Amino acid sequence: MHRLPTISAEIKTLLQGFPEPAILLSRDCHILAANTAYQQHYGEEYLLKHRFCYDASHHYKVPCDQAGESCPLKATLETGQSQQVLHLHHTPHGETHVNIQTLPIYNDKGEIVYLLEIMRSTKVTSTQTQSQNLVGRSKAFNRMLAQISRVAPSETSVLLLGESGTGKELVAQAIHSASNRTQGHFIPVDCSGLSENLFESEMFGHEKGAFTGAYTRKQGLVEAARGGTLFLDEVGDIPLNLQVKLLRLLETGIYRRVGSVEPQQADFRVICATHRHIKQMVSRGEFRQDLYYRISTFPILLPALRERRDDLSLLIESQLQRIAPKRNLSIHPQALQSLQSYEFPGNIRELRNILERATLLSDGDFILPEHLPEECREMVEKADNMPVSPVVMPLREVERQYLEWVVQHFEGDNKTLAKKLGMSERTFYRKMRIVS
Repeated sequence: MHRLPTISAEIKTLLQGFPEPAILLSRDCHILAANTAYQQHYGEEYLLKHRFCYDASHHYKVPCDQAGESCPLKATLETGQSQQVLHLHHTPHGETHVNIQTLPIYNDKGEIVYLLEIMRSTKVTSTQTQSQNLVGRSKAFNRMLAQISRVAPSETSVLLLGESGTGKELVAQAIHSASNRTQGHFIPVDCSGLSENLFESEMFGHEKGAFTGAYTRKQGLVEAARGGTLFLDEVGDIPLNLQVKLLRLLETGIYRRVGSVEPQQADFRVICATHRHIKQMVSRGEFRQDLYYRISTFPILLPALRERRDDLSLLIESQLQRIAPKRNLSIHPQALQSLQSYEFPGNIRELRNILERATLLSDGDFILPEHLPEECREMVEKADNMPVSPVVMPLREVERQYLEWVVQHFEGDNKTLAKKLGMSERTFYRKMRIVS
């Protein structure tokens, strides 16, 4: 039996100095010690049961990099530098997104002898359907979430890119909530509705008597966002002649109310969003290049729903709980199969509309294929033999029964089957381990 090294009192004290859950690891990923925060969050029995970090975090039998995950420990060993990644971890309380930071600990010879792993739960997302945060667990979602977690605590300008309906305002709110400005207001601005006549009045406010109809002094959106976040939605729709005024505001932080000569100091963090190909607009002269560089310090691409098929059942359950909270509604496996095959040009906004319509058409506890729009059913042939029982059951059990059925009846290889199911091959094998 491998004999674990004796941990010095100094290292144990160092471990206890972190308020977040933290563990000390050997070079072969063995958990050598855990601080009080880890033991309180995960439980001592959990720590005794899972002796390797990849087993405790992912229930893997091999290190993360051998199971298709990015491994911060391996990267730290290779580079000698601290590493930070976002992982989806198993805990006694269910799955949760965690920001992982690894730090090397050296001996007198300059060799890495231990690794310190610190776990910080992200505040902007959840894998629980009843959560009001961003919901998801797919690879595409996690890539986006990792970027959100990186930029949220800073003051950096963020540009959210993606198709209509992908939830750009929700992401902007999540960044605001995880920032140091969370006590300030989140002020959304629909830039597509700002005309030249309204721009300065709406953005900067106006003084009483500044123009006909200005009977009182009005606070502008910039002033309302003081200490908080100004979210410029569809920033690509701002007319070219107004873009210079926005650029001046962002560069100087100074503005004047309409009808006033007194300069005001702005204090906000800006997040912009657009569904347009804004780089192409710059090349065509439709968007100022200097403004583009000012707002796009940290671009984040929001994945389309068709790129998040692993999240579809989770999103459906979450949306149903919000649309019909007093009903115990579930999606029937055949209806889910229809939606898995649909491309969702309107993304999550379209999914919500489809489900809202379906809840009105459904009188029972299931949303059936006939409750879906015709275009959602076109890609799926109706099967005579049901792969699962039509009785009400947890979605995880429905998924388990369907996986058992489809593996027995599908004639192709597992890679092709995973693609048809709308998931990666790695996710397919992970789900099959649960089934078996």
